[in-house]
Amino acid sequence: MAGERVDAEKAAEMVGGLRRMFESGRTKEYEWRMAQLKSIARLIDEKEKEIMEALREDLGKPEIESYLHEISMAKSACTFALKQLKIWIKPEKVRSSVTTYPSTAEIVSEPLGVVLIISAWNYPFLLSLEPLIGAIAAGNVAVLKPSEVAPSTSSLFAKLLPEYIDESCIKVVEGGIPETTALLEQKWDKIFYTGNGKVGRIVMTAAAKHLTPVVLELGGKSPVIVDSNVDLKVAAKRIAVGKWGCNSGQACIAPDYIITTKSFAKELVDSLKITLERFYGKDPLESKDLSRIVNYNHFSRLTSLLDEKYVSDKIIYGGKRDEKQLKIAPTLLLDVPHDSVIMKDEIFGPLLPIITVDKVEDSFAFINSKTKPLAAYLFTKNKKLEEQFVKNVSAGGLLINDTVLHLANPYLPFGGVGESGTGSYHGKFSFEAFSHKKAVLSRGFGGEAKARYPPYTPAKQKILRGLLNGNIMALILALLGWPRE
Repeated sequence: MAGERVDAEKAAEMVGGLRRMFESGRTKEYEWRMAQLKSIARLIDEKEKEIMEALREDLGKPEIESYLHEISMAKSACTFALKQLKIWIKPEKVRSSVTTYPSTAEIVSEPLGVVLIISAWNYPFLLSLEPLIGAIAAGNVAVLKPSEVAPSTSSLFAKLLPEYIDESCIKVVEGGIPETTALLEQKWDKIFYTGNGKVGRIVMTAAAKHLTPVVLELGGKSPVIVDSNVDLKVAAKRIAVGKWGCNSGQACIAPDYIITTKSFAKELVDSLKITLERFYGKDPLESKDLSRIVNYNHFSRLTSLLDEKYVSDKIIYGGKRDEKQLKIAPTLLLDVPHDSVIMKDEIFGPLLPIITVDKVEDSFAFINSKTKPLAAYLFTKNKKLEEQFVKNVSAGGLLINDTVLHLANPYLPFGGVGESGTGSYHGKFSFEAFSHKKAVLSRGFGGEAKARYPPYTPAKQKILRGLLNGNIMALILALLGWPRE
């Protein structure tokens, strides 16, 4: 069955039907959640070839990259949720206070209701499924809107998801701007959007009309600080694979630019050149291990960055492009102007500027002069510099001596800060992103304290003040029925 194409009227009808399903209580049942998660895991196993083919058609992804960065990570997220769900849904017992004694207190995780997930094109399989896994684990009904920029993967979801999971509670809507606009006009209980800041603002504006909470997974210019005190061969490989081995730089946490010292720049550049030739050969445009640019518009955007005045002469490696293949070779640029477009906007492609500073500590001020990135990286053996980095650099996530791998730890939240996003997910954080933490306090009919009721005599006020200040004697007196009336 193909994914639904909706206008405002059809979207309203669909959301109404989903809300009725949610109110029936079906999705709140532990058994329903587990059944859906098991079916998603089975889909990933049984349809691996079709998934890889869709990713190849959309992005020219090498099979190993599709498996490592999308298929295996989606499967891991699903497996983790299956193992942890019983723990996640268990009410969390918390302490009571003197003022509520005797009582018991707990925090209950409840599903939010009807949620909308708008996915991105660069990792179209993973970035659709992982939030959906969180929404299902939390007990919601959901609409998934895959990106139209990755049409093969979008069509694959529209075809396969209804075959595996409960179609009455989980819908797939295909289409572009008109369909997304129609969806955003509806009242949701949560909107989860992955993409860029421009559309993120549109999503947040639409959500504000209904006071709908949002998670915005955006991006930003993720910096890499490289100290001279490093294992340079290892650092160069980890930077290169994080940049060009992640969808040819079309990743929200791919290194966007490097900062290093003037004295160390040549050594670093030489090591990166050697590494890139080892990875992709003398003619990287012919490499089967390098993804293509997603479409002509993005290809044109990236080439315009290279062709900007005062930037093109800063290319020190690469720069070749093939419009027919939509490929751009891994490209290094040294000391581009700070006010150039390539240093203002997120690059989202295989271009890597290198900025030099007098001393490595100067890089902190440079990073903090820009909007907060989704990720920031540091390569060093200097523990004091590492501590300064963690203390002084604000980003969605930090990683020392590697790139992008923090994404793979389900015990860490993944999300942005400031203009790189709001909210987080992965592992239990995905479950929490689609849950409400409901406070529950329970008391019996004993333990009456007369002091809490009018009329408020001076003696009662004294006991109440003692209770509010945590005075045990005041509690004892209150429970004994003092003051006597």
